[in-house]
Amino acid sequence: MKTSRFPGFYNMTVEERRQLLTTMDTFTDEEKDYLFSNEPLPTDTADKMIENVVGTFPLPLGLGLNFLINGKEYVIPMAIEEPSVVASASYIAKTVRNAGGFTTEATDRVMIGQIQVVGCPDFQAAKEAVLKEKDALIADANAAYPSLVARGGGAEDLEVRVLNEESDSKYGQMLILHVYINTCDAMGANIINTMVESLAPTVETITKGKVYLRILSNYPDRCLARARCVIPPELLQTGSYTGEEVRDGVIHAYEFAASDPYRAVTHNKGIMNGIDPIVIATGNDWRAVEAGAHAHAARFGKYSSMTEWSKDEDGNLVGELELPMSVGTVGGSTHVHPISKLAYKILDVDSAQELAQVIVSVGLAQNLGALKALATDGIQKGHMALHSRSVAIAAGATGEMIDIIAERLVDEKEIRVGKAKEMVEEYIK
Repeated sequence: MKTSRFPGFYNMTVEERRQLLTTMDTFTDEEKDYLFSNEPLPTDTADKMIENVVGTFPLPLGLGLNFLINGKEYVIPMAIEEPSVVASASYIAKTVRNAGGFTTEATDRVMIGQIQVVGCPDFQAAKEAVLKEKDALIADANAAYPSLVARGGGAEDLEVRVLNEESDSKYGQMLILHVYINTCDAMGANIINTMVESLAPTVETITKGKVYLRILSNYPDRCLARARCVIPPELLQTGSYTGEEVRDGVIHAYEFAASDPYRAVTHNKGIMNGIDPIVIATGNDWRAVEAGAHAHAARFGKYSSMTEWSKDEDGNLVGELELPMSVGTVGGSTHVHPISKLAYKILDVDSAQELAQVIVSVGLAQNLGALKALATDGIQKGHMALHSRSVAIAAGATGEMIDIIAERLVDEKEIRVGKAKEMVEEYIK
């Protein structure tokens, strides 16, 4: 049976971790070469993915461990350069695991295509005309992508809005169509754009206006994933802090982010620290996910916390995270990049819905890790201990010297490159 619990994984060598990973899944020799090579993305593949290629830019690929989500074990590939993120998420996942794990759910995979119409002689009449032809427009959209319909997806609904009704400017008023499209397991950008572009001529005829933009929206508020955890306070005890003190500190920290956009930005950045690395590792569009997440945080007219933390009637800490999640398991770069293909093999997810639920679970774990640290010893204690190795490397340390210098920096509580250089020079002498 697959497990995400590997005690002592952090203390293993890279080679030992690789050996353990290969016992979890059946990798071909070619897959091992990609996963463990110094050039996991061949230059000729990169040259076909984007323009003007001169090389590739690798990121560390780590494994988020201990995740139990809806009773299923997950080992989670995370591509990120920032220290402490993978460790923090894995540590909190172990705590949540001991409390029963994360519970999650997701809506249907409904994305949005937008069509902008300007210059209508009568915008209200144009809106009514479009709604009268709603069923025909949905059918036309589906005719533009029959393969999606054959897979059980396709355009399902259509809404119309008039923006800036009071505007006197010729550039102000506009009619906006929202075409709601089930993209199945694809993120669906190309599908959506093809569908809405196909409707433009018909929409112009119906509205007597001119269509300009016809493109997807990266705020898919009908494509949501939610994660939840409930943690008894005794599992939160840390050093001299009682579980109740930690619980209350986390809730106070959340209330700060919920009330103040200056705090909310940093709070939410920490959530995305957990989310982006999985989106990147799986070859999905992390910029789209970021944009949608931040829009969702401002959906009530004020930028606020993405998560919610509270205390239930039994005194447990309850955490919840809901985000739009425009990710796919087919199409785009998901199965072009060799490491992305292997990420799916490690993750063992069956659908885009399942992937989205895993992603928000890691975001919730990462947020709790940050809030717990802030509410107790402060964020720097753990973060800087891990950061010390990067400082040692920047100062010129190599091989076994890296850990020696890093440990001295932590002991002397002076983690900076200048001090590390002094230690490197002293070590060499």
